Amino acid sequence: MSAQQLIVFYDGSCPLCSKEIRHYRRLKALQPVHWSDISQNRTLLKPFSINHDNAMRVLHVIDPGGNTVTGAAAFVCIWQALPGYRHLARTISTLRLTAILDWGYQRFAGWRYKRRCQGQCHI
Repeated sequence: MSAQQLIVFYDGSCPLCSKEIRHYRRLKALQPVHWSDISQNRTLLKPFSINHDNAMRVLHVIDPGGNTVTGAAAFVCIWQALPGYRHLARTISTLRLTAILDWGYQRFAGWRYKRRCQGQCHI
């Protein structure tokens, strides 16, 4: 992994997350993207001082500048790197919709995490 690429940390054990990431991976990224399944390898987070539980709760990205980005803003970073999505990312940024999207995303992510952990949680 280099500082010039986008690093995406995702929960590969979540069917919804995995399906979305598989879709993104099929696209020819406009910049290098390193897809990191943190359900399989927690140590990937260590160099970035990201807590595993937090990373399992919401999407985390390291942007090409080395900044940690989470939630809806992380999706915008991913979309900027993907053909067909970069225009969506630009529109969201231009219209300053990231905070509104993040409000919805945080609620969905909390629901997803809670539902995933009903009964006995293996996270």
